[in-house]
Amino acid sequence: MSILSGKKVLLGITGGIAAYKSAFLIRLFIKAGASVKVVMTESAKDFVTPLTLSTLSKNKVYSSFTDEEEENELWNNHVDLGLWADVMVIAPATANTLSKMASGTSDNFLLATYLSAKCPVYFAPAMDLDMYKHPSTIATFETLKSFGNIMIAAGHGELASGLVGEGRMAEPEEIVSFISKDILSKLPLKGKRVLITAGPTYEAIDPVRFIGNHSSGRMGYALAEKAANLGAEVFLISGPTHLTISHSYIKLVRVTSAEEMYNATHQVFNQVDIAILSAAVADYRPATIADKKIKKKMATMKIDLEPTQDILASLGRNKEKQFLVGFALETNNELENAKKKLSAKNLDAIVLNSLNDKGAGFGKTTNKVTFIDKNLNSIPFPLKSKTEVANDIFNEILNRLND
Repeated sequence: MSILSGKKVLLGITGGIAAYKSAFLIRLFIKAGASVKVVMTESAKDFVTPLTLSTLSKNKVYSSFTDEEEENELWNNHVDLGLWADVMVIAPATANTLSKMASGTSDNFLLATYLSAKCPVYFAPAMDLDMYKHPSTIATFETLKSFGNIMIAAGHGELASGLVGEGRMAEPEEIVSFISKDILSKLPLKGKRVLITAGPTYEAIDPVRFIGNHSSGRMGYALAEKAANLGAEVFLISGPTHLTISHSYIKLVRVTSAEEMYNATHQVFNQVDIAILSAAVADYRPATIADKKIKKKMATMKIDLEPTQDILASLGRNKEKQFLVGFALETNNELENAKKKLSAKNLDAIVLNSLNDKGAGFGKTTNKVTFIDKNLNSIPFPLKSKTEVANDIFNEILNRLND
């Protein structure tokens, strides 16, 4: 899975011969899992058609402030486009457009969108050799870089003029690779390893029956995906769940019982920097497991239970450099019980949620949590999707890792 997966890419195309490569660039972004919208100058239409680009991107192509073909001339909002994008890429970027970007000129829709963008902006120059080497162009490059824009240097090769030298736009594969590596290099968890546990555990009574709970695993899977998108190598140890996950940075280990989860977490704990135990692990298991299905013989049945090993407490005893986070699902005295668990198990933080909160708890797509750190600072969050909750949790962790 590419680091661009799920990213919203705004591709700006200007009027140079290299504009024909934009079709290949769109396909590569989409293949990497990104969503693509295109903004082009009027002159870019001389080299590649909006129909081609809209067909490939599966989105409308923008080139002016109004859709003149529409009966009511609908307004195209450049500000919304600039805010929509996670990444803006201007490729090809002609000398004319680059000069206007540097001076703040806004005489077309693409430039207005560029000036509205809040995301990282990459530009891939494309021009003839002498233009590329001209002092004014070099000054433009430096000005744009001083704004925080990121230059994807032109390559060396045969140019449209017939000359051979610098000025040839980087190939689409090179552009996608450059952006992917640049994004990855700036991710806060690059080079870190994260352990996440998720889902329930099932404790066998006999070959057919088990003791379990209603955990869906969604919270843990959302945390794993967030950690991977922040650049971490993730070990996701999951109890039984129908969920799947596909990310090149996530190693999924499936287990069933509390004992299997205990063993799996201890195998990797000494390798990780952060561990978040969000799994709903059974506190008890049958003392004996029948080797055959237990037949119904009487009105009542007694099962002797014994405690499972406390995974979180054992990791708390053994932790060295790890930032260890637990979860507490409570039904009464929530804050008090969570703080006791935080201290007793030697945690760096605990995430509290309550079954008393509507929309929180097992089997839901949403959650309402309070993040409590080892200094007993409590940060409550409103009801959110579990993906958003994962964002909040990692923001709090990163704030403390960087202290």
